[in-house]
Amino acid sequence: MTRVVLQPDDLHDLVVDQFGADRRPAALDRLTGGSKKGVYRLRLDDQSTVVLYLWATAENYWPPAPTVPDDPFTDASGAELFATNYAALTAVGVRTPRLLMLDRDGRYHPADLALVEDVGAVTLEALMEHDPAAAVTPLSALGDALRRMYATRGTRYGKLAAIARGEAPQTRSTEDIIQDRARGHLNAAAARDARLADAHDRITDHLRHLRGVVTARHDYRLIHGELGSDHVLVPPSGAPALVDIEGLTFFDVEWEHAWLQLRFGDAYSALRPVELDPDRLEFYRYAQILSLIEGPLRIAGTDFPDRQWMLGLAERNITKALAAI
Repeated sequence: MTRVVLQPDDLHDLVVDQFGADRRPAALDRLTGGSKKGVYRLRLDDQSTVVLYLWATAENYWPPAPTVPDDPFTDASGAELFATNYAALTAVGVRTPRLLMLDRDGRYHPADLALVEDVGAVTLEALMEHDPAAAVTPLSALGDALRRMYATRGTRYGKLAAIARGEAPQTRSTEDIIQDRARGHLNAAAARDARLADAHDRITDHLRHLRGVVTARHDYRLIHGELGSDHVLVPPSGAPALVDIEGLTFFDVEWEHAWLQLRFGDAYSALRPVELDPDRLEFYRYAQILSLIEGPLRIAGTDFPDRQWMLGLAERNITKALAAI
């Protein structure tokens, strides 16, 4: 794919309409980390800044994958999901960068885009690494925010927008969705790595065992879906703001916490986690290890800019997957 790089002049009309006829775009920097949408810091000629989200085909580095209607984690990108999920987080008092403008009509660009407040570039991940003392208060506040989210319960799982439209099929249990996802990730990853191909049957047996001890449940909570410390921005006020919110969904809270354990490591306990089902948590943890092999290997086969980082992530999780069987 030929990727067209967005330029400041492309946003002239947007800036004039949103900030006044005397304002002009001065600089536009694509921020790191975006793989499904473009994330840009837009600087105006008065030195003020906003952040631009752009859901354009050329901004998505992931190879096409089939959408599974009852799997809330497939195709979790787009302006509709962003708008719906932004409203849901705002309603429960969870901070995310304030939405300033959403354009889904192509007024300014032939793709959906949004402007949000610029809360700065400091991530909770960076604070945890470089200034652990400064990370204590944001970690505690993040734990409070998560508990507010989990207090929002539902009897149906799925993307919020799909549930609102009555288009969230409940054809499988959540644990069967995760088992099928994990098997798919294993099959795809084994085609790329001989170690996984050799261990395929043992990994499959391990998944079957983990799934077999999980008991049925039909109580779902509002979760972020992929919350790492890099998805939490910490502005000077110290109040953490969640980003990459398109994956917000009703699902088992253990899915969120399996991910939080993997991503937060020793700092996980500072979130003061809610009570969890240990069997479901262990099953989901192993499934996420497999996803952190297959996804990075798949995107590393594209022109994604940070290919080596993805390969390193896959390698670390291959080691974890094999050690568990």
